[in-house]
Amino acid sequence: MSRFKPGASGNPAGRPKGIQTQAKLRAAIARDLPEIIQAMLAAAKSGDVQAARLLLDRTLPALKATDAPAPLSLPAGTPDLAAAAKATLEAVAGGALTPDQAGAVAGVLSALVRVKESVELEGRIAALENRTHGATA
Repeated sequence: MSRFKPGASGNPAGRPKGIQTQAKLRAAIARDLPEIIQAMLAAAKSGDVQAARLLLDRTLPALKATDAPAPLSLPAGTPDLAAAAKATLEAVAGGALTPDQAGAVAGVLSALVRVKESVELEGRIAALENRTHGATA
């Protein structure tokens, strides 16, 4: 059997009033904030790793990996995508590109393949339509 009756609130008095308590706590913290920060700094300087981590996490942005531009020699002229993929792999093997950079290049090469396929299909469809319409006209 259920502890509460259907349709009856399990908390008839409602939510306890705590907003004034929070405001008082925030005001007290704001008043003492300079001393709190100084105490955290002192603790961090004396070797408290948690205090140091808290201070650093709140004040310094996390470091993010950045890629430096890396020159990549690809075949000139009409893009030979297989040769470009091979050159990318060789650049990774030789240390000229990071695996992440090679992944980005591979994504671009993949997009080029799709564009090339679309252009070729468009040309083939146009040729078929010309033959079909030319034969019926």
